[in-house]
Amino acid sequence: MAPNPVAQTAFGPMVLAAVEHNEPPGRRLVDDDLAELFLPARLRWLVAATRWAPARRLMVRASEYTGPGLWANLACRKRFIADKLDEARDGIDAVVILGAGLDTRGYLLTRRVRIPVFEVDLPVNIARKAQTVRRVLGSLPLSVRLVALDFERDDLLTSLAEHGYRTDYRAFFICEGVTQYLTEGGVRRTLEGLRAAAPGSRLVFTYVRKDFIDGTNLYGARTLYRNVRERRRLWRFGLQPEDVAEFIAEYGWRLVEQAGPDELVRRYVEPAGRKLPASQLEWSAYAEKA
Repeated sequence: MAPNPVAQTAFGPMVLAAVEHNEPPGRRLVDDDLAELFLPARLRWLVAATRWAPARRLMVRASEYTGPGLWANLACRKRFIADKLDEARDGIDAVVILGAGLDTRGYLLTRRVRIPVFEVDLPVNIARKAQTVRRVLGSLPLSVRLVALDFERDDLLTSLAEHGYRTDYRAFFICEGVTQYLTEGGVRRTLEGLRAAAPGSRLVFTYVRKDFIDGTNLYGARTLYRNVRERRRLWRFGLQPEDVAEFIAEYGWRLVEQAGPDELVRRYVEPAGRKLPASQLEWSAYAEKA
């Protein structure tokens, strides 16, 4: 069977997280000591080379060729999500990670608190995750449940319920780097599945700007556009910042905060003493269930 091109994108964000962890603590944008371990052997070798500072700088500069500013975007969105989860932790009953890929967040969380964590993704990614967790940790933590589904076709709420999710949970939903890979119908289907979330639930998600998806503004990322829109059409959905509140309100969510790239740079990059540009094409948003 040919590799699923969307499933293959699970590696990139974890390589970034692992490389960022090799930065000195004061300069680190992502603090994740499991990221490198969760990668396959060939990528662990690559990340190990970046313990040498010049190799790290070279990797960051190389990433700018494909998508100028995306290194900062991906690192800062992870930090933004981590901050929001920390702020909400005492008021939630479960965490649901949509499009979990190789994300380590649920396993880092189990070190501090025991609440149910549901990791949702394509069947191929869930199978890979199960194998990876067994290799790194020996077994799946009792608090983590792996949920395989197709966001475009399967019912999210039903799939979660089959793995122990309850609609009275005040859940923290994370949808990082996922929406652009879905059709508008897939995004709406996912939000419809979250309509029954209990009041007090939270949702943090990222999105690509619609004007990049339709090609009217490439934000200096011509190579990225060719890769994800013209050659393989991997990215299919986008939003404009001014439309987000109305879009999610249809499904019972109230927009609390949007963090654009300029704000994320001020919040995370500058205090770390780093000089990293951020792309305007990706934003992060945080919402609450009314």
